[in-house]
Amino acid sequence: MRIRLKMFLVVLPLIIVTLALAETASYYNAVLGVTRLARQLLGFKMGELEKYADNQWTLLVENNYAGRPDMVEAAKKSVELYGQSIVLSGTEVIFAVTDSGVVDMATSSIHISADERDALLRILKDEKPGLQTAMIGGEKRTFQASYFTPFQWYILISEKSDVFYRDANRIALQTVITLCIAIVVTIILLIMITGHLTNPIGRIAKAMNAIIDSADLSSRVEVEYQDETGNLAFTFNRMIGELDKAYRQIKKYAFDAVLAGKKEERIRQIFQKYVPKNVIERFFASPEKMLVGDNRNLSILFSDIRSFTTISEGMSPDDLVNSLNRYFSGQVDIIYRRKGIVDKYIGDAIMAFWGAPEKHKDDALQSVLSALEMIDAVARFNENQKKLGKCEFRIGIGINYGEVTVGNIGSERKMDYTVIGDAVNLASRMEGLTKTYQAEILISESLYQELHKSGSPENLYFRLLDTVAVKGKTRGVKIYTVKSSLSSTEKKAWQIHNQAMELYYRRSFLEAAGKFREVFTLLRKDFNSENLCKRCLEYANKPPPSVWDGVEVMKTK
Repeated sequence: MRIRLKMFLVVLPLIIVTLALAETASYYNAVLGVTRLARQLLGFKMGELEKYADNQWTLLVENNYAGRPDMVEAAKKSVELYGQSIVLSGTEVIFAVTDSGVVDMATSSIHISADERDALLRILKDEKPGLQTAMIGGEKRTFQASYFTPFQWYILISEKSDVFYRDANRIALQTVITLCIAIVVTIILLIMITGHLTNPIGRIAKAMNAIIDSADLSSRVEVEYQDETGNLAFTFNRMIGELDKAYRQIKKYAFDAVLAGKKEERIRQIFQKYVPKNVIERFFASPEKMLVGDNRNLSILFSDIRSFTTISEGMSPDDLVNSLNRYFSGQVDIIYRRKGIVDKYIGDAIMAFWGAPEKHKDDALQSVLSALEMIDAVARFNENQKKLGKCEFRIGIGINYGEVTVGNIGSERKMDYTVIGDAVNLASRMEGLTKTYQAEILISESLYQELHKSGSPENLYFRLLDTVAVKGKTRGVKIYTVKSSLSSTEKKAWQIHNQAMELYYRRSFLEAAGKFREVFTLLRKDFNSENLCKRCLEYANKPPPSVWDGVEVMKTK
């Protein structure tokens, strides 16, 4: 046998084994890295989902709603919505099954057959840690599961197995292709230079083994000669360089994926403090849209606690803070449930608005319904205050509808997503006028008109109280109070009152005074009918100027 052939038979297996080991080492390192990151991401998402579900259950327990099926269902729905917010691909499904295998929550539609359900329950009840694989919905899925006791759920974060291991399979294919190419190149080179490979081959093989042993793809074989041996060393170095580059690129992709996840979570944590979750989902793909100012028509609400200074002086700081927290919790829940945004707390006052950043057709109506529910919530709050022996709260609510500027306003150090403009100022003045007119709720003429654009709102009753020019303005604004239900006596009185207001604006003061007196008879201690009756009698004796338009100029806010 010729020496060249012998050398060929000796050297070729050595190089093939070396390349195979180098490729295998890089493959396993890359696959382990990608799989570990994917598993950590699933674990991170499972932890966040469990934390969110636990927070929802804690809220139910703290508010004594754990026994109410509707509230429990609402909490489960909230968990489902949160699960949808952390799904990162169209094939990923987060769902929960009961102890009997019934799907009780899912971020997207999924059907589990009876055979799949039995097999899945066996896996879940074994409670093995880490990743599991099962047939779910007719396809093989990889998932991580956790049992959430309060809802009696097995929560699963699942992904199609072929999608989950797609990167690993791609790396395997690239490794095989690279290995095949390297072997072909090596064979060609060996055929050309086997006659010259003696000591240089031994040194090259030694360097190769060192690279394999150290798993350091940044190491290189020394190019000793400008001939076939040197060419082999150069080719090997180039191949290792490409492998090292590919491996570093894989690590970069994995790092970028983790970084993107952290950035997403940071954005959510920032915006969820003042923007509802559905708005975050809508703008999350391009959060810069949230930073653009805009002029639009909104409904703005101000709510304030009456005589809060007196209340605070009669309570200890701990009791005051506790009472305020319970009060704010109930009020803010109503606003968010009615698709509103809590702009800010101004001491004991609440400022909220409807119509931004997401606009709805019924924003004006939702603001009024929120105000009515807020009044009812205060009544329930006061019942609890009585039981605790604490001071009761009385509030006034003013609502206006008009054009404002909405957007992120502030500086680089501190910004607020808020609204500004005359319409905001008028809403604040409306809240102040609730004290003057002894009304729980006052709404502006523009809001009244917006509510009646498509017909009179059902189950709402309006009473025109006056036309006023608030401090700093000369133009008059009609103000109304509103209720969702009236007794038969109140319905009759409110109808007569509104008729009297028409007579009042037509300067029929004596006739209007008679009707206001009739309202006062029906509604004992009714401040507004009594006040308007006195005003009509005064105007009857001393008529206002011919240019009078019914506007009362307010000297205070």
